[in-house]
Amino acid sequence: MNDPGLDEPIDDASKQVQENVDHRHKPGPQDDVDEDQDLRSFLMPTRWWYASTAFPLIAGTFGPMANAFSICALVENWRVQIPPGGTEEHGIDIPDPHWLIAVNALSLVSALAANLSLLLNMARRVPFRIAQPITITGFWVASVLLIALISVASHAFAAPGVQDQALTQAYYYAIFAAGLYQIISYLMCLTVYGAYRGHYSRDFKLTMAQRTLMLQTISFLVYQLLGALVFSKIEGWKFLDAVYWADFTSLTIGIGADFVPTTHLGRSLLFPFAFGGITILGLVVGSIRSMILDRGKRKMAARLTEKTRVNLVQKVEKATTANGSTMRNGPMGLEKETAAALTLQPGDQALSEKARREAEFEAMRRVQQRAITLKKYYSLMLSTFAFAFLWTIGALVFYHTEKNQQWSYFESLYFAYTSLLTIGYGDFQPISNSGKPFFVFWSLLAVPTLTILISDMGDTVVKTIKEATIWLGEITVLPSDEDSTRERLKAGLYNVTLGKIDSLQAKSRDLEASSKVKAGRDAGTQARGQALPPRQRRRRQADEDRLAADFEEHEKIGEAIARSHGEVTEEVKHHYRRTLIAQIRKVYNDSAAATPKKYSYAEWAYFLRLLGEDENDASYHIRPRGHPEDQATKPNAPRKESSPESPEADRDGHRETSTSAEVDGARDSSGSSVATQGWSWIGNQSPLMGDKEESEWLIEKLFQRLEESLRDIKQEPERRTRSGNQQGEL
Repeated sequence: MNDPGLDEPIDDASKQVQENVDHRHKPGPQDDVDEDQDLRSFLMPTRWWYASTAFPLIAGTFGPMANAFSICALVENWRVQIPPGGTEEHGIDIPDPHWLIAVNALSLVSALAANLSLLLNMARRVPFRIAQPITITGFWVASVLLIALISVASHAFAAPGVQDQALTQAYYYAIFAAGLYQIISYLMCLTVYGAYRGHYSRDFKLTMAQRTLMLQTISFLVYQLLGALVFSKIEGWKFLDAVYWADFTSLTIGIGADFVPTTHLGRSLLFPFAFGGITILGLVVGSIRSMILDRGKRKMAARLTEKTRVNLVQKVEKATTANGSTMRNGPMGLEKETAAALTLQPGDQALSEKARREAEFEAMRRVQQRAITLKKYYSLMLSTFAFAFLWTIGALVFYHTEKNQQWSYFESLYFAYTSLLTIGYGDFQPISNSGKPFFVFWSLLAVPTLTILISDMGDTVVKTIKEATIWLGEITVLPSDEDSTRERLKAGLYNVTLGKIDSLQAKSRDLEASSKVKAGRDAGTQARGQALPPRQRRRRQADEDRLAADFEEHEKIGEAIARSHGEVTEEVKHHYRRTLIAQIRKVYNDSAAATPKKYSYAEWAYFLRLLGEDENDASYHIRPRGHPEDQATKPNAPRKESSPESPEADRDGHRETSTSAEVDGARDSSGSSVATQGWSWIGNQSPLMGDKEESEWLIEKLFQRLEESLRDIKQEPERRTRSGNQQGEL
């Protein structure tokens, strides 16, 4: 249950829904605004990302949970009379006064209205400015009403004529509900504050899958409460005891003891109930991991990338100021030549512009690698801390709630540990009226937390153990890519030292790049269109390939006709469009790969030439600065004239630079030349920065240039007509 394995199905369903939404979207001027918003989102401080995305998702997850706890607080009495020689779990109910029931019900209605408003806002049925005041006010009022009842019940709530009485599970469920309502209302206040301060738009930037998380949570909790109601009637349990049983059953903890089905009907209904509960919980846990935490990790990676980049740029600036464009030691393990090239100005005669730009590119790749490594271990540290916190603090609470059982703190740790790992021996179990509600709340938090910890360990600790095992096998009996045992030891030592041995860096990078390229090619054909059924996927793929091939063939024929008629300009345009189509098909295949492709500098230089920019031209480039506001805009298919260069082939079969026809086509398709602001590979406007994958960024820019060229075809007859009219007037 710790790893339901539903990440891919959830992600596929999300992609399929998103594709249907995107299919209806027509490109327009708003797309440029959206791109700027994407960049601002990437550079957004983490606190505002939490306010805009994480807090609404937290509210959508814990709001229904608080509603469920409010229902538990309403359905049973808050006090019991302890019989002589008995305990509170076997107490006799004391009826609640009518005013308590009325206020409790009013609190539940207020919270349900707040949750409904939040759900409709996430579904884009109610605008942000209307929904959020209702949500915040509803949760806050519900919390205040419950807090008032809790305060009265804890001090002046003694029943007349009753000597020994105790508070029931319903009272403690009210405490958890009030706390959750209060926290959610304050979190949503921060969300509204950030929106009205202009840090992000006044709308939830959530994906379709994220918006369904609240519905999944509601489904799970409704399923639990209805199941508890059915089993309470069948087995003769109190409803809240049945809720406790349903919780440890669906979470596969299986404490057992006093709460196990004993009737034939109860045992028969357990089969479908347990299966359904585990399935729905798996959906919720998988959604939390794949749609909240993965995006949280992505935001963490974005911030770490930006901080690492700024740190590198500041070191370069410091070295340039202090030593006059020299750096003795390369930061982040960069080679001295690369580090020295970073201190040069664009167009410096000490080094060719292309070599200087390639040094920037390699430095940015190193920044990305460092950020990814830091992200993995930061995530592991956070999830480990969360697990340890829930384990130790949960054990401390159980130590106090189960004092009548005389648990030691070590025994509480033992019980909490076996529950977290869903072992559930059953030798220890909470029986107090405060321990059972806390166990329900604590277990709903703890099990997903353990799932996240296991996922993070898979990216770090488990991966290291796996690589070490493979390495030990390679130096003994398993086949290896290295020729000798000495080379195998070196390769393993490089992995252990995280690449600090300079003599192996180049070889390791080549091996890693080649393995990633192979993995991307192998996975590309498999991952393409996974959200669709196999037959529909094959049909759609065939249609797309046939359409692209027909378009490419059409441009090829047009190029040949223009060449035969001696129309050089038209020949250039047809050749340029044919090249664009061919590269779009290639990049599209790369974008569908399971492992996102990282393009080499030669490939990037070629693509930028297709977009009308020359890496050899220093006028496009600037020195990076450490602050985002000092940077220019991201390259957006620049349209400045470039001097043609002869094609050169790289080892992947791509030309390092485009032909003069392609350069002219890039220029002619967009009209007159337009100067663009400069940018740097290690600037925050670099194509390597941002939330988009490299292939996704490239395919958007290539499509933009193709659209511009096609619009040029449409406008050509009008230009010819105007030209003919002007000549007739003359």
